[in-house]
Amino acid sequence: MPHETLTRSTVASHNTADSLWCIIDHKVYDLSDFLDVHPGGSVVLEQVAGTDATETFYNLHRQEVLEKYSPLCIGVLENEKPEVIVPKPGDLSPVPYAEPLWLRPQFKSPYFNDSHRRLQKAVREFVDTHVTPEAQVKEKDGSYISQELIDRMAREHVLAMRLGPGKHLHGKVLLGGVKGEEFDYLHDLVQTQEFVRSNSRGFQDGNMAGMVISLTAVLQWMENKEIKNRVTEEVLSGKKNICLAITEAFAGSDVAGLRNGTKKWITNGMWCDYFVTGCRTEKGFSVLLISRGEGVETNPIKMSYSAAAGTAFVEFNNVKVPVENLLGVEHDGFIVIMSNFNHERFMMCCAVIRQSRTVVEECLKWCNQRIVFKRKLIEQPAIRQKLAKMVSHVEANQAWLEQIAYQMCSMSYAQQSKLLGGPIGLLKSFATRSAHEIADGAVNIFGGRGLTQTGMGRVVEQFHRTYKFDAILGGTEEILADLGVRQAMKGMPKSML
Repeated sequence: MPHETLTRSTVASHNTADSLWCIIDHKVYDLSDFLDVHPGGSVVLEQVAGTDATETFYNLHRQEVLEKYSPLCIGVLENEKPEVIVPKPGDLSPVPYAEPLWLRPQFKSPYFNDSHRRLQKAVREFVDTHVTPEAQVKEKDGSYISQELIDRMAREHVLAMRLGPGKHLHGKVLLGGVKGEEFDYLHDLVQTQEFVRSNSRGFQDGNMAGMVISLTAVLQWMENKEIKNRVTEEVLSGKKNICLAITEAFAGSDVAGLRNGTKKWITNGMWCDYFVTGCRTEKGFSVLLISRGEGVETNPIKMSYSAAAGTAFVEFNNVKVPVENLLGVEHDGFIVIMSNFNHERFMMCCAVIRQSRTVVEECLKWCNQRIVFKRKLIEQPAIRQKLAKMVSHVEANQAWLEQIAYQMCSMSYAQQSKLLGGPIGLLKSFATRSAHEIADGAVNIFGGRGLTQTGMGRVVEQFHRTYKFDAILGGTEEILADLGVRQAMKGMPKSML
């Protein structure tokens, strides 16, 4: 912490390589011993020796750089106070459009109540404190989620909460003091969007995404209660891991065209103990719960995002599976997979819409601090047009998402499958198209920094590199758009000719 009160004239006198001070946001930094290790070289620092380098610094760096090197701060300027807001864990962002409308204190919502707000605040603090620090490290080195974080999420019932509403939550008290019995799909929306804020797309999937899209099928379709209860307890306690193994190199989004023996692009497959697996049977298609064991082999696949996701190629070589491990009805497993897709696609909508919002926030902050041609970037009309388009996409998608979540709250699992498969498919298709537009505009706004994996544009670069995962996983844009229209036409009255 700063321990001296200094004057600008004093700082100005420390302008040599041996004693190099500068001012950033009314704080004084001694960079004398930092010259040799500065990533940009000593020449850059020598140019700001003894001066107020606030504008220069924020043209080049994120606020987190100052936090990383806080020991270099030796004091504050006399009669001056820092102006930059440094958020604490759990804080809302004051940047316009950085938060969805219902979280902005000036606005109201017909959907969200006090329990949703308590959950949001508690989950954000949990993510900021426990998830984001690990996520940033794992995203870079490609290592898998730690057992420590899994155990922490298990203790706090976070793993159970991430499956969505259901009896598995009854009797539990969730983050923010929310009772498991009152947890609905709006709560589900809240927690899903908050977890995305770790800004680490590979780790985001590596953080038990496989469990979220597979254990739901076990809970809904496993007839054998002993197996269902045992597997659920093992997974929600963090003792074992589970993933969904449907996609194949042969079939891709054509689930009905599956063969047997291999699965590809299986999220979390590298470390999972159970695989909810789609299989071709004599009279159709069945879904089995397969345990890792003899005949089951997994190998990593290199993807556009980090290896932290644990994406795997899975081989099943003459694996024997007990009949009790069947999900749903034999030869009629298509309904198991299709109904399970609804919640998966809903969560993907939550995620890509929230990540798009984060990118908009990054652009708004950057345009407000970047100086070009002696003017802030935000003063350029062309830039404001880009921002207007990006904001409009985000706000429209969030409103549609909340509307669908509200409908889900009043529908049974079967009703959701029948009535919301099409709307959710259309929303996912449109939200990922919006992400395409937002990613494109954001890179242009950030320029070279938007192509750089570190520094000012790292969030934008990662989004531009990885947003297509949401456009492909869970069903491609074109297939989901077609699904939406075909479902709508099923309800078209024959008399409307």
